[in-house]
Amino acid sequence: MNPHSFAKTIALFLGLIAVVVSLSLASNRLWGGRPEKSPEPRQWVLQKDMSVGEFGQANNLPNPVLKEMFGLQAKSDLQRKLSEYGTPDQIKSLATKKLALAAEHASKNWLKIPVKFILWFAFLIALFISLKKRRLTETLRKRFLFVSVLIFGVVMGSDPSPMGTVKDAIHLYGSARAIFPPRMIALTVFLGIVFLVNKYICAWGCQAGALQDLIFRLNQTEKRNAVLGKQFKPPFVLTNAVRALFLIAFIFFAFAQGMDIVEPIDPFRIYKPAYFGLGTGAFIAAILIASLFTYRPWCHFFCPFGLVGWLVEKISLVRISVKYETCIACGKCADACPSTVMGAILRRNKRTIPDCFACYTCREVCPTESIRFSSRKRTLPPQGHFMKKGRKQVREGPSD
Repeated sequence: MNPHSFAKTIALFLGLIAVVVSLSLASNRLWGGRPEKSPEPRQWVLQKDMSVGEFGQANNLPNPVLKEMFGLQAKSDLQRKLSEYGTPDQIKSLATKKLALAAEHASKNWLKIPVKFILWFAFLIALFISLKKRRLTETLRKRFLFVSVLIFGVVMGSDPSPMGTVKDAIHLYGSARAIFPPRMIALTVFLGIVFLVNKYICAWGCQAGALQDLIFRLNQTEKRNAVLGKQFKPPFVLTNAVRALFLIAFIFFAFAQGMDIVEPIDPFRIYKPAYFGLGTGAFIAAILIASLFTYRPWCHFFCPFGLVGWLVEKISLVRISVKYETCIACGKCADACPSTVMGAILRRNKRTIPDCFACYTCREVCPTESIRFSSRKRTLPPQGHFMKKGRKQVREGPSD
């Protein structure tokens, strides 16, 4: 069989999805997986002169929950009037917030989460060392991505994830005015990684991002030509506009109606296949199929962390830069880049630099080793650098 035939590419794609889904089902049973959802909005029964105990009975709240909710010190405190704890609206808000936080805490596997972060750090550090030593090949890249999918998605599950920290934090505060401290710590860690080394966590550690990336590269030959159809680089002005509008819509529904509009289309739920229906499955399938033809469609068009991370990326300490003293303006880095970002970094003639996922493709193909992933400051190319006689014009993809 041709190593890059239509049939083999389809087989690899379907085989990968089958492996992810089947092993995720087994992993969910092992961990005791369950859907991680905030409690549905409820109508509180609250009457004038009602005691704390009566409030609990009317709303099916056990005494331990009332103790946590109102800070009760003794059983006799159940006879205290609700009015001592605030207005009806304040009590309803307090009850909603406490129940939401309790549900968040109960939904987490507190053994798995720290183990997952330890594995993340070990994996990313080992990978960073390999990248700095220029040992990454296309075959090795696919292996790293596959290992990332297996460890951080199949084995360790969909939660936590970079996207989940942003999405769930916004939804929880919008629906219950509550902040879950462990999630904010996780978000700080993820954004800290972006600040240190670009979108490194998205490139290699994000279980949904790694899966999309791997699928995209399955549809390429060694020369990065598409096997099935044609691979596209959507203009950043389009992808970022859609992503920003989607985040605005998400925030609006979270605060106005307490809705999480991401949950029904969350691609991370592929790692919990027993807990989604036909609609969710259809959307995830569409994203995965689209990944064959465009680089990380969820990340570029929808991901809330993708947008927030892109903003933090602007001040990253370590990122891709070009050493123009040795650059021959061949354009191979921009051509090989799966998105439009390398063309923008190379020529620096645009106001906005798109997302850079630190995939290292540009550095891998550079014939003069002029691409660096370091703390070196990005500089402007010398005047006329890309117009010298005999030099190939650098293609940046669709104009932004």
